[in-house]
Amino acid sequence: MKTSKTSEQVDRDRRRFLGKATMTLAAAQFALNGSVYGQPGRAKPADLPKIKRGTNTSFASVKQVDAGGLNVGYAEAGPANGPAVILLHGWPYDIYSYVDVAPLLASVGYRVVVPYLRGYGTTRFLSSETFRNGQPSALARDVIALMDALKIEKATLAGFDWGARTADIVAALWPERCKALISISGYLIGSRESGKLPLPPKAELQWWYQYYFATERGRAGYEKYRHDFAKLIWQIASPRWDFDDATFDRSAASFDNPDHVAIVVHNYRWRLGLAEGEPQYDDLEKRLAEGPNITVPTITLEGDANGAPHPDASSYAKKFSGKYTHRIIKGGVGHNLPQEAPQAFAEAVIDAAES
Repeated sequence: MKTSKTSEQVDRDRRRFLGKATMTLAAAQFALNGSVYGQPGRAKPADLPKIKRGTNTSFASVKQVDAGGLNVGYAEAGPANGPAVILLHGWPYDIYSYVDVAPLLASVGYRVVVPYLRGYGTTRFLSSETFRNGQPSALARDVIALMDALKIEKATLAGFDWGARTADIVAALWPERCKALISISGYLIGSRESGKLPLPPKAELQWWYQYYFATERGRAGYEKYRHDFAKLIWQIASPRWDFDDATFDRSAASFDNPDHVAIVVHNYRWRLGLAEGEPQYDDLEKRLAEGPNITVPTITLEGDANGAPHPDASSYAKKFSGKYTHRIIKGGVGHNLPQEAPQAFAEAVIDAAES
């Protein structure tokens, strides 16, 4: 014979169900907000939650810290005691290139730091007298200073464009501070002497903006049209990425930094030998001019639709003398690979960091 529940039992069951549902919903909301992270330890790509590009549109907050000659703006996610990962953006991009990657890595226990490079976002020079230097070794020094300021002894470094070059330099010159490296477009360390060598016309055409910046008209044009200029670069570099205005505008705001134009123009003029750097970086540049090998575990990545200038992987594979893998990320992925393919990028970070 079937026994029916009393009204008191039904109410008790209902309260128990609602209580469990409330706890489940709260846990889900904390996870979405980035407030609950996996415990530090050995992670695997399979541990990552699956997300779609553009799932996230903001960071919880942007912090500031004095580091070297800068007050650096940076986003941070994950447990403070987790293994550190530093994600470095390029030009003309910013920390939002990693807005989906950072929470993915944080969810499996990494401490993720995403700084604005000098000349971007909320990063500022501490002194108005400091030369606005964009040479690559200066940006690499900034990373070391940031690690010191945040008391990070060793980190996995990952980047693209300027960020990849900066990460390459840190890995080459300070291998004791770099646990592993993820570099889009591979080995980007160069010298001013190599920058003086002419390329075939088709290759030179890809660097049109570099020659534009070599002129005062170029400086004035970038100053006046930096928003439109950056959007054009995004379209050329990622021809199959149909980004919307909101996505672009979130990053474009960082180009309003008062030092942005000076840093960008100096960077490209320095590469061509048209602007001088600072003596304090001369020894570093001499070492970089020798093309030092990178010994730390490395994964290089390339999107199958990268419209920006980039070397063929076969030309640099031997520069990585440690454990090394190269991956092509398919699906119409362009130059801004972390933002276009965050899942694949985060998986590469974990594979390199845990190798």
